[in-house]
Amino acid sequence: MNKIILDGKLVAKNITETLKERVSILKTKGITPCLATILVGDDPSSETYVKMKGNACERIGIKSLRIHLPKETETADLLKTIEELNQDETVHGILLQHPVPSHIDERKAFESIDIRKDVDGVTSTGYGQTAFGFGKYPSCTPAAIMEIIKFYHLPIDGKHAVVVGRSPILGKPVSALLLNENATVTTCHSHTANLPEIVKQADILVAAVGKPNFIQGDWIKKGAVVLDAGYNKGNIGDVDYEACYENASAITPVPGGVGPVTISMLLKHTVDAAELV
Repeated sequence: MNKIILDGKLVAKNITETLKERVSILKTKGITPCLATILVGDDPSSETYVKMKGNACERIGIKSLRIHLPKETETADLLKTIEELNQDETVHGILLQHPVPSHIDERKAFESIDIRKDVDGVTSTGYGQTAFGFGKYPSCTPAAIMEIIKFYHLPIDGKHAVVVGRSPILGKPVSALLLNENATVTTCHSHTANLPEIVKQADILVAAVGKPNFIQGDWIKKGAVVLDAGYNKGNIGDVDYEACYENASAITPVPGGVGPVTISMLLKHTVDAAELV
């Protein structure tokens, strides 16, 4: 059986090269795509992620507007900042870095982002539109998973997809996206009985549970496509890669799989939004 290592860096490079051309065309029209990132507090990991996203923007000519608010910021102050960005016609995308300090109503903040600028796919309206099949900006990791499948021409129609995880910005939306492409989808979670037996039925497996090396090799059906959306401490995914590699026909590594494409989809959504102005 020929195995395919699903190289996210290659997919991301393909996306960003196309985006560079689109950004250049926009600039000839006097439009510079702009992504505003909001960081509340001083979480080191969040600071790193925001910096990475900003640098990725700048590499392809997108303006990165970085807003850093103190950890004492109240919900009302954050909502005011988001509303100012909603009203700013030069800003095309808004990203509120997760998590925010615990005293802030994060869901209320997410919901205040204008749907036209919800390039990270965090609003309930955006999720609903994704489920109905007409969402412009799905959550970026689910969008990345679909982009990898598309890039490698892996069939979805009629396949049994099993998604392990049901978070509102990963497990649930990727289940909807797969369903919209005519997969038969089973969504599993921490209360699922006989999980290994269900995973063994998967033609396409999406691991999005947030537990290192959780998916075991003997759970994988021969020839299954394995997409690991997990990223745990020590650059470890949710899939036991070496063990699952044996049965998989195609598999994403961690790092270098879904992660790079996730950032590329954020950039793509920002450019998409700028083109709609």
